[in-house]
Amino acid sequence: MIRRAGAWLAALALLSACGRIIPPPDHGAPVHTRPPVTANALQAGVRRGPPVSSLVASAPGSRAALRAFAASCARMALRGDASGLTLPQDWAAPCQAAAAWPQDDAARFFATWFETVMVGAGTTYVTGYYEPEIAGARSHLPGFDIPVYRLPPDLVRARPGDAVPNADGREPLGRYDANGIFVPYWDRAQIEDGALAGQGLEIAWAADPAELFFLQVQGSGRLRAPDGTIMRIGYAGENGWAYTGIGSLMSASALIGTGPGQYAGSMQGILRYIRENPAQGRALMRQNRSFIFFRDTTAIAGDPNTGPVGALSVPVTPRVTLAADPAFVPLGAPVLLTTDRAEVAGLWVTQDTGGAIKGANRFDSFWGAGADARRIAGGMSARGTALVLVPKGTFARLPHR
Repeated sequence: MIRRAGAWLAALALLSACGRIIPPPDHGAPVHTRPPVTANALQAGVRRGPPVSSLVASAPGSRAALRAFAASCARMALRGDASGLTLPQDWAAPCQAAAAWPQDDAARFFATWFETVMVGAGTTYVTGYYEPEIAGARSHLPGFDIPVYRLPPDLVRARPGDAVPNADGREPLGRYDANGIFVPYWDRAQIEDGALAGQGLEIAWAADPAELFFLQVQGSGRLRAPDGTIMRIGYAGENGWAYTGIGSLMSASALIGTGPGQYAGSMQGILRYIRENPAQGRALMRQNRSFIFFRDTTAIAGDPNTGPVGALSVPVTPRVTLAADPAFVPLGAPVLLTTDRAEVAGLWVTQDTGGAIKGANRFDSFWGAGADARRIAGGMSARGTALVLVPKGTFARLPHR
């Protein structure tokens, strides 16, 4: 989205189209009512792309992509590939080569070991996410009263036959009540009203409910305690309710804009509305019935200068990591983007997933932490084409092309 007239719409994407979660058409309905989507890359259709050697020599990011790919290799060997594009053994030789390949010759590595494929039409839409930092502490200190919950043990998928399956064929998330009946899990309002209180599920406490809300949108972040210590928290799961973007709701109510009584469509503008209108702001956030649970990733991520831990259980890297739908891209695979936004064009590595990053060629780009990352991620809305890099020989084996 271009930042000219109507630039507030680009910023509005932070809450209604980018970050980690997009509002599906069925606001507030359980996940199993979402419209059906193509199941995986093979069913979307796969075409052979141009040779890697003709692309990566001029594409930015090859050195960083080589490092990220090598870091992901150990986890790739442990995963199946839901996309249907590759087999675990396909990655063995490229991964072995990556471990010792000289960084200053990274472009030749990708040209040597990979070929490109285009999934579906190859048309891509790329948004951005970042790692927010908010006031929070491991202990329940004065002024830190908003619980940050770990994944509850009673949040489960339905047993076959107990509920309508999701569009992707999986059983929906929910819980079994006292009578053994499968029901939707507690929504945001019920959780905020204490549905999980007293169960020992708190891993930390935040100072500002609105800041925690936006951290949930991003899916991971940092909690900074009064003594300056940092706790990293990462996505552990969600409650099974579809996400509703509050930016979209504000826009529909004519609260977003430049006129009297309207607010900027940036995170700062929407935060200002929530803080200037506490009761309405709280009600607005509760219309997003989705709720995110976290895990403590401090020990895994280690150095606070690195990114949070992604879906491959390795730290993600600014300007290198993409979140993708693993049904359409093997996690760990490099992806070459050509887009209308120069910042996001180049070679990336799929190391993460996101609640709304669904479908072929839908990606979320990671930009790190801090003010610049927040600005770039919040305004990122890029369109173009995507080529998935797979080990040589993959395309010839595919049954659908």
